[in-house]
Amino acid sequence: MIRWETVLTTRDTNRVVRPLEWGFDWLADFSELAADSARREAEGTLTHAEALDRMVRVNQEIIARSEEFYGYAPPTDFRLEERHPELFPTNVRPETLRQEQEVREAAANGDLARAEFLRFTSPVHSKYPENDIVNARWFPEPAHKDPKRKKQAIVVMPQWNADAFSHNALCSIFNRFGVGGLRLSKPYHDIRRPAELERSDYAVSSNIGRTIAACRQAVVDIRACVDWLEQQGYEQFGVLGTSLGSCYAFMAAAYDPRLQVCAFNHASTWFGDVVWTGQSTRHIRAAFEHEGLTQEQVCSILACISPMIAMDRFAAEKTRQTLVIYAPWDLTFLREFSLDVLKNFRQRGVNFVSRVLPCGHYTTGETPYKYIDGWYMGSFIHKAYKRMRERTA
Repeated sequence: MIRWETVLTTRDTNRVVRPLEWGFDWLADFSELAADSARREAEGTLTHAEALDRMVRVNQEIIARSEEFYGYAPPTDFRLEERHPELFPTNVRPETLRQEQEVREAAANGDLARAEFLRFTSPVHSKYPENDIVNARWFPEPAHKDPKRKKQAIVVMPQWNADAFSHNALCSIFNRFGVGGLRLSKPYHDIRRPAELERSDYAVSSNIGRTIAACRQAVVDIRACVDWLEQQGYEQFGVLGTSLGSCYAFMAAAYDPRLQVCAFNHASTWFGDVVWTGQSTRHIRAAFEHEGLTQEQVCSILACISPMIAMDRFAAEKTRQTLVIYAPWDLTFLREFSLDVLKNFRQRGVNFVSRVLPCGHYTTGETPYKYIDGWYMGSFIHKAYKRMRERTA
Protein backbone atom coordinates (compact mmCIF):
# COMPACT_ATOMS: atom_id res chain seq x y z
CA MET A 1 0.00 0.00 0.00
CA ILE A 2 2.86 2.39 0.79
CA ARG A 3 4.44 1.66 -2.60
CA TRP A 4 1.10 2.26 -4.35
CA GLU A 5 0.50 5.47 -2.43
CA THR A 6 4.00 6.71 -3.27
CA VAL A 7 3.53 5.97 -6.98
CA LEU A 8 0.29 7.97 -7.00
CA THR A 9 1.88 10.96 -5.27
CA THR A 10 4.88 11.06 -7.60
CA ARG A 11 3.25 10.49 -11.00
CA ASP A 12 2.58 14.20 -11.61
CA THR A 13 5.62 16.00 -12.99
CA ASN A 14 4.33 19.58 -12.79
CA ARG A 15 4.78 20.30 -9.08
CA VAL A 16 6.98 23.39 -8.82
CA VAL A 17 9.36 24.29 -5.98
CA ARG A 18 8.89 28.02 -5.48
CA PRO A 19 10.93 30.22 -3.11
CA LEU A 20 9.62 31.11 0.34
CA GLU A 21 7.54 34.28 0.34
CA TRP A 22 6.16 35.74 3.56
CA GLY A 23 3.16 37.27 1.79
CA PHE A 24 2.36 39.90 4.41
CA ASP A 25 0.65 41.92 1.68
CA TRP A 26 -2.09 39.27 1.49
CA LEU A 27 -3.06 40.01 5.09
CA ALA A 28 -2.48 43.76 5.14
CA ASP A 29 -6.21 44.57 4.95
CA PHE A 30 -6.77 42.82 8.28
CA SER A 31 -3.62 43.40 10.32
CA GLU A 32 -1.67 46.63 10.80
CA LEU A 33 1.36 44.53 11.71
CA ALA A 34 1.05 42.68 8.41
CA ALA A 35 0.66 45.97 6.54
CA ASP A 36 3.78 47.41 8.18
CA SER A 37 5.69 44.19 7.53
CA ALA A 38 4.65 44.27 3.86
CA ARG A 39 6.02 47.82 3.56
CA ARG A 40 9.32 46.86 5.17
CA GLU A 41 9.54 43.74 3.04
CA ALA A 42 9.06 45.85 -0.10
CA GLU A 43 11.78 48.23 1.11
CA GLY A 44 14.16 45.34 1.76
CA THR A 45 14.59 46.25 5.44
CA LEU A 46 12.95 43.15 6.93
CA THR A 47 15.32 40.38 7.98
CA HIS A 48 14.43 36.69 7.87
CA ALA A 49 14.33 36.47 11.68
CA GLU A 50 12.11 39.55 11.92
CA ALA A 51 9.78 38.26 9.24
CA LEU A 52 9.39 34.93 11.02
CA ASP A 53 8.66 36.63 14.33
CA ARG A 54 6.15 38.98 12.75
CA MET A 55 4.32 36.22 10.88
CA VAL A 56 3.96 34.28 14.12
CA ARG A 57 2.53 37.42 15.75
CA VAL A 58 0.16 38.01 12.81
CA ASN A 59 -1.11 34.45 13.28
CA GLN A 60 -1.66 35.12 16.96
CA GLU A 61 -3.56 38.31 16.10
CA ILE A 62 -5.77 36.46 13.62
CA ILE A 63 -6.51 33.75 16.19
CA ALA A 64 -7.43 36.37 18.79
CA ARG A 65 -9.77 38.05 16.29
CA SER A 66 -10.74 34.92 14.38
CA GLU A 67 -14.48 35.65 14.33
CA GLU A 68 -13.71 38.91 12.55
CA PHE A 69 -11.15 37.28 10.25
CA TYR A 70 -13.63 34.64 9.10
CA GLY A 71 -16.54 37.08 9.08
CA TYR A 72 -17.89 38.75 5.94
CA ALA A 73 -20.50 40.95 4.31
CA PRO A 74 -23.01 38.71 2.45
CA PRO A 75 -22.76 38.94 -1.36
CA THR A 76 -25.42 40.86 -3.27
CA ASP A 77 -24.81 39.49 -6.79
CA PHE A 78 -25.87 35.83 -6.56
CA ARG A 79 -26.82 34.44 -9.97
CA LEU A 80 -27.23 31.10 -11.72
CA GLU A 81 -25.24 30.56 -14.90
CA GLU A 82 -25.90 27.74 -17.37
CA ARG A 83 -22.99 26.29 -19.36
CA HIS A 84 -21.36 23.07 -20.48
CA PRO A 85 -19.20 21.51 -17.74
CA GLU A 86 -15.43 21.58 -18.34
CA LEU A 87 -12.80 19.33 -16.75
CA PHE A 88 -10.04 21.85 -15.85
CA PRO A 89 -7.37 19.16 -15.20
CA THR A 90 -4.41 19.87 -12.93
CA ASN A 91 -1.98 17.35 -14.39
CA VAL A 92 -0.56 16.71 -17.83
CA ARG A 93 -0.81 12.93 -17.90
CA PRO A 94 -1.88 11.62 -21.35
CA GLU A 95 -5.02 9.91 -20.04
CA THR A 96 -6.19 13.12 -18.37
CA LEU A 97 -5.59 15.22 -21.46
CA ARG A 98 -7.56 12.67 -23.50
CA GLN A 99 -10.43 12.92 -21.03
CA GLU A 100 -10.36 16.71 -21.29
CA GLN A 101 -10.54 16.50 -25.10
CA GLU A 102 -13.42 14.02 -24.91
CA VAL A 103 -15.40 16.36 -22.68
CA ARG A 104 -14.85 19.25 -25.08
CA GLU A 105 -15.90 17.16 -28.07
CA ALA A 106 -19.02 15.93 -26.26
CA ALA A 107 -20.02 19.53 -25.53
CA ALA A 108 -19.38 20.60 -29.14
CA ASN A 109 -21.41 17.66 -30.51
CA GLY A 110 -24.34 18.27 -28.20
CA ASP A 111 -23.73 15.04 -26.27
CA LEU A 112 -23.02 16.82 -22.97
CA ALA A 113 -25.88 18.51 -21.16
CA ARG A 114 -25.53 22.00 -19.78
CA ALA A 115 -25.37 22.41 -16.02
CA GLU A 116 -26.28 25.17 -13.59
CA PHE A 117 -23.58 26.98 -11.65
CA LEU A 118 -24.00 29.44 -8.80
CA ARG A 119 -21.76 32.47 -9.34
CA PHE A 120 -21.11 35.47 -7.11
CA THR A 121 -18.30 37.78 -6.06
CA SER A 122 -16.36 36.42 -3.11
CA PRO A 123 -16.49 38.72 -0.06
CA VAL A 124 -12.74 38.09 0.30
CA HIS A 125 -10.73 39.55 -2.55
CA SER A 126 -7.44 38.27 -3.93
CA LYS A 127 -5.16 39.66 -6.65
CA TYR A 128 -6.78 37.49 -9.33
CA PRO A 129 -10.16 38.55 -10.78
CA GLU A 130 -10.97 35.04 -12.01
CA ASN A 131 -10.41 33.64 -8.54
CA ASP A 132 -12.73 36.17 -6.94
CA ILE A 133 -15.82 34.98 -8.83
CA VAL A 134 -17.07 32.02 -6.83
CA ASN A 135 -18.24 28.96 -8.76
CA ALA A 136 -20.46 26.18 -7.42
CA ARG A 137 -22.20 23.55 -9.52
CA TRP A 138 -25.82 23.30 -8.43
CA PHE A 139 -27.63 20.01 -7.90
CA PRO A 140 -31.12 21.05 -6.72
CA GLU A 141 -33.09 18.62 -4.62
CA PRO A 142 -35.96 16.82 -6.38
CA ALA A 143 -39.53 17.80 -5.61
CA HIS A 144 -40.97 16.16 -2.50
CA LYS A 145 -44.44 14.76 -2.06
CA ASP A 146 -44.72 16.37 1.37
CA PRO A 147 -44.88 20.17 0.92
CA LYS A 148 -44.14 20.66 4.64
CA ARG A 149 -40.85 18.81 4.50
CA LYS A 150 -37.93 21.11 5.36
CA LYS A 151 -35.61 21.75 2.44
CA GLN A 152 -32.10 20.44 3.01
CA ALA A 153 -28.80 21.08 1.24
CA ILE A 154 -25.10 20.36 1.57
CA VAL A 155 -21.99 22.23 0.38
CA VAL A 156 -19.32 19.88 -1.01
CA MET A 157 -15.62 20.77 -1.06
CA PRO A 158 -13.31 18.39 -3.02
CA GLN A 159 -9.61 17.82 -2.44
CA TRP A 160 -6.67 20.05 -3.33
CA ASN A 161 -6.00 20.12 -7.10
CA ALA A 162 -9.33 18.44 -7.84
CA ASP A 163 -10.63 18.79 -11.37
CA ALA A 164 -14.11 20.22 -11.93
CA PHE A 165 -15.80 16.79 -12.10
CA SER A 166 -14.51 15.56 -8.74
CA HIS A 167 -17.28 14.90 -6.18
CA ASN A 168 -20.10 15.64 -8.64
CA ALA A 169 -21.23 12.02 -8.26
CA LEU A 170 -21.62 12.53 -4.52
CA CYS A 171 -24.01 15.41 -5.12
CA SER A 172 -26.07 13.23 -7.44
CA ILE A 173 -26.25 10.59 -4.71
CA PHE A 174 -27.35 13.17 -2.15
CA ASN A 175 -30.10 14.25 -4.54
CA ARG A 176 -31.51 10.72 -4.27
CA PHE A 177 -31.85 11.31 -0.54
CA GLY A 178 -33.79 14.51 -1.22
CA VAL A 179 -30.81 16.73 -0.37
CA GLY A 180 -29.68 19.58 -2.64
CA GLY A 181 -25.95 19.87 -3.37
CA LEU A 182 -23.59 22.75 -4.10
CA ARG A 183 -20.26 21.44 -5.35
CA LEU A 184 -18.02 24.42 -4.57
CA SER A 185 -14.83 25.18 -6.48
CA LYS A 186 -12.16 26.07 -3.94
CA PRO A 187 -10.08 29.23 -4.40
CA TYR A 188 -7.65 28.90 -7.32
CA HIS A 189 -9.36 25.72 -8.56
CA ASP A 190 -10.85 24.83 -11.97
CA ILE A 191 -12.59 27.90 -13.47
CA ARG A 192 -11.13 30.08 -10.68
CA ARG A 193 -7.53 29.08 -11.48
CA PRO A 194 -5.35 31.88 -12.89
CA ALA A 195 -4.22 31.24 -16.46
CA GLU A 196 -0.56 31.23 -15.39
CA LEU A 197 -1.03 27.97 -13.46
CA GLU A 198 -1.29 24.32 -14.50
CA ARG A 199 -2.11 23.25 -10.95
CA SER A 200 -4.06 24.92 -8.14
CA ASP A 201 -0.78 25.84 -6.49
CA TYR A 202 -1.83 29.15 -4.98
CA ALA A 203 -4.28 27.49 -2.56
CA VAL A 204 -1.36 25.96 -0.65
CA SER A 205 2.15 27.14 -1.38
CA SER A 206 5.37 28.52 0.03
CA ASN A 207 3.74 31.98 0.05
CA ILE A 208 2.51 32.02 3.65
CA GLY A 209 0.17 35.00 3.49
CA ARG A 210 -1.49 33.81 0.28
CA THR A 211 -2.07 30.33 1.75
CA ILE A 212 -3.74 31.88 4.80
CA ALA A 213 -5.81 34.22 2.62
CA ALA A 214 -6.95 31.29 0.45
CA CYS A 215 -8.30 29.48 3.51
CA ARG A 216 -10.05 32.63 4.68
CA GLN A 217 -11.64 33.03 1.25
CA ALA A 218 -12.75 29.38 1.13
CA VAL A 219 -14.38 29.56 4.56
CA VAL A 220 -16.24 32.73 3.68
CA ASP A 221 -17.32 31.31 0.29
CA ILE A 222 -18.86 28.28 2.04
CA ARG A 223 -20.78 30.55 4.41
CA ALA A 224 -21.95 32.72 1.51
CA CYS A 225 -23.24 29.62 -0.28
CA VAL A 226 -25.41 28.91 2.76
CA ASP A 227 -26.74 32.48 2.50
CA TRP A 228 -27.86 31.78 -1.08
CA LEU A 229 -29.41 28.47 -0.10
CA GLU A 230 -31.40 30.23 2.59
CA GLN A 231 -32.67 32.67 -0.02
CA GLN A 232 -33.90 29.67 -2.01
CA GLY A 233 -35.95 28.44 0.94
CA TYR A 234 -33.53 25.83 2.31
CA GLU A 235 -33.56 25.47 6.08
CA GLN A 236 -31.14 22.71 7.05
CA PHE A 237 -27.50 22.64 5.99
CA GLY A 238 -24.35 20.58 6.04
CA VAL A 239 -20.85 20.56 4.61
CA LEU A 240 -18.59 17.80 3.29
CA GLY A 241 -14.89 18.25 2.66
CA THR A 242 -12.09 16.00 1.44
CA SER A 243 -8.42 16.56 2.34
CA LEU A 244 -7.78 20.31 2.02
CA GLY A 245 -11.53 20.68 1.54
CA SER A 246 -11.92 18.97 4.93
CA CYS A 247 -9.88 21.72 6.61
CA TYR A 248 -11.91 24.44 4.89
CA ALA A 249 -15.18 22.68 5.78
CA PHE A 250 -14.19 22.34 9.45
CA MET A 251 -13.27 25.99 9.76
CA ALA A 252 -16.50 27.08 8.08
CA ALA A 253 -18.58 24.92 10.42
CA ALA A 254 -16.72 26.20 13.47
CA TYR A 255 -17.71 29.77 12.58
CA ASP A 256 -21.18 29.04 11.19
CA PRO A 257 -23.64 27.16 13.43
CA ARG A 258 -26.04 26.75 10.50
CA LEU A 259 -23.84 23.87 9.30
CA GLN A 260 -25.34 21.06 11.38
CA VAL A 261 -24.10 18.03 9.42
CA CYS A 262 -20.35 17.73 8.80
CA ALA A 263 -18.38 15.03 6.96
CA PHE A 264 -14.59 15.29 7.06
CA ASN A 265 -12.94 12.92 4.58
CA HIS A 266 -9.35 12.82 5.95
CA ALA A 267 -8.69 15.21 8.80
CA SER A 268 -5.87 16.77 10.81
CA THR A 269 -5.47 19.21 13.67
CA TRP A 270 -2.57 21.38 12.49
CA PHE A 271 -2.20 22.69 8.93
CA GLY A 272 1.58 23.03 9.19
CA ASP A 273 2.06 19.39 10.23
CA VAL A 274 0.37 18.22 7.04
CA VAL A 275 2.42 20.58 4.87
CA TRP A 276 5.65 19.43 6.52
CA THR A 277 5.06 15.67 6.57
CA GLY A 278 2.76 15.04 3.60
CA GLN A 279 4.01 13.42 0.41
CA SER A 280 1.95 15.75 -1.78
CA THR A 281 3.53 18.88 -0.25
CA ARG A 282 7.19 17.85 -0.43
CA HIS A 283 7.86 20.65 -2.90
CA ILE A 284 6.55 23.20 -0.38
CA ARG A 285 8.56 21.74 2.46
CA ALA A 286 11.66 21.97 0.25
CA ALA A 287 11.19 25.74 0.01
CA PHE A 288 10.82 26.03 3.79
CA GLU A 289 13.84 23.85 4.52
CA HIS A 290 15.93 25.87 2.09
CA GLU A 291 15.32 28.91 4.34
CA GLY A 292 16.06 26.97 7.52
CA LEU A 293 12.49 26.70 8.85
CA THR A 294 11.55 23.82 11.15
CA GLN A 295 8.29 21.87 11.41
CA GLU A 296 7.42 23.70 14.64
CA GLN A 297 7.95 27.09 12.99
CA VAL A 298 5.84 26.12 9.97
CA CYS A 299 3.02 25.11 12.33
CA SER A 300 3.30 28.50 14.04
CA ILE A 301 3.09 30.52 10.83
CA LEU A 302 0.09 28.51 9.61
CA ALA A 303 -1.64 28.18 12.98
CA CYS A 304 -4.51 30.54 12.19
CA ILE A 305 -5.89 28.23 9.48
CA SER A 306 -5.51 25.07 11.57
CA PRO A 307 -8.63 23.27 12.82
CA MET A 308 -7.08 23.02 16.28
CA ILE A 309 -7.51 26.74 16.94
CA ALA A 310 -11.27 26.45 16.36
CA MET A 311 -11.79 23.11 18.13
CA ASP A 312 -13.61 24.57 21.14
CA ARG A 313 -15.82 26.69 18.92
CA PHE A 314 -16.72 23.68 16.76
CA ALA A 315 -17.43 21.49 19.80
CA ALA A 316 -19.74 24.08 21.36
CA GLU A 317 -22.48 23.19 18.85
CA LYS A 318 -23.81 20.06 20.56
CA THR A 319 -26.60 19.26 18.08
CA ARG A 320 -24.18 18.96 15.17
CA GLN A 321 -23.63 15.49 13.63
CA THR A 322 -20.10 14.76 12.44
CA LEU A 323 -18.29 12.07 10.46
CA VAL A 324 -14.51 11.63 10.32
CA ILE A 325 -12.97 9.24 7.79
CA TYR A 326 -9.27 8.41 7.97
CA ALA A 327 -6.85 5.88 6.47
CA PRO A 328 -4.04 4.09 8.34
CA TRP A 329 -1.74 4.14 5.29
CA ASP A 330 -2.29 7.84 4.61
CA LEU A 331 1.05 9.46 3.71
CA THR A 332 -0.48 12.92 3.27
CA PHE A 333 -2.67 13.28 6.38
CA LEU A 334 -0.70 10.98 8.66
CA ARG A 335 -2.74 8.59 10.79
CA GLU A 336 -1.47 10.19 14.01
CA PHE A 337 -2.96 13.56 12.97
CA SER A 338 -6.38 12.05 12.29
CA LEU A 339 -6.30 10.23 15.61
CA ASP A 340 -5.51 13.55 17.26
CA VAL A 341 -8.72 14.95 15.78
CA LEU A 342 -10.70 12.05 17.25
CA LYS A 343 -9.02 12.49 20.63
CA ASN A 344 -9.90 16.18 20.72
CA PHE A 345 -13.48 15.43 19.68
CA ARG A 346 -13.84 12.90 22.51
CA GLN A 347 -12.36 15.28 25.07
CA ARG A 348 -14.87 17.96 24.08
CA GLY A 349 -17.92 15.73 23.78
CA VAL A 350 -18.40 16.21 20.03
CA ASN A 351 -21.22 14.09 18.56
CA PHE A 352 -19.24 12.15 15.96
CA VAL A 353 -18.63 8.78 14.34
CA SER A 354 -15.39 7.67 12.69
CA ARG A 355 -14.76 5.26 9.85
CA VAL A 356 -11.48 3.69 8.71
CA LEU A 357 -10.52 3.15 5.07
CA PRO A 358 -8.09 0.23 4.54
CA CYS A 359 -5.85 2.28 2.26
CA GLY A 360 -4.02 5.61 2.04
CA HIS A 361 -4.79 9.17 0.96
CA TYR A 362 -4.45 9.01 -2.83
CA THR A 363 -5.55 5.38 -2.96
CA THR A 364 -8.90 6.55 -1.57
CA GLY A 365 -9.67 7.55 -5.16
CA GLU A 366 -8.88 4.08 -6.51
CA THR A 367 -11.06 0.96 -6.82
CA PRO A 368 -12.38 -0.49 -4.52
CA TYR A 369 -11.63 2.12 -1.89
CA LYS A 370 -13.50 4.97 -3.58
CA TYR A 371 -16.70 2.93 -3.34
CA ILE A 372 -16.13 2.19 0.34
CA ASP A 373 -15.46 5.88 0.93
CA GLY A 374 -18.60 6.83 -0.99
CA TRP A 375 -20.64 4.37 1.05
CA TYR A 376 -19.33 5.80 4.33
CA MET A 377 -20.17 9.36 3.29
CA GLY A 378 -23.46 8.57 1.58
CA SER A 379 -24.87 6.43 4.39
CA PHE A 380 -23.85 8.99 7.01
CA ILE A 381 -25.39 11.90 5.13
CA HIS A 382 -28.63 9.97 4.56
CA LYS A 383 -29.01 9.08 8.24
CA ALA A 384 -27.88 12.47 9.56
CA TYR A 385 -30.31 14.44 7.43
CA LYS A 386 -33.13 12.05 8.30
CA ARG A 387 -32.43 12.54 12.01
CA MET A 388 -32.30 16.30 11.52
CA ARG A 389 -35.71 16.27 9.81
CA GLU A 390 -37.23 14.15 12.55
CA ARG A 391 -35.75 16.29 15.30
CA THR A 392 -37.23 19.48 13.87
CA ALA A 393 -40.54 18.08 12.61
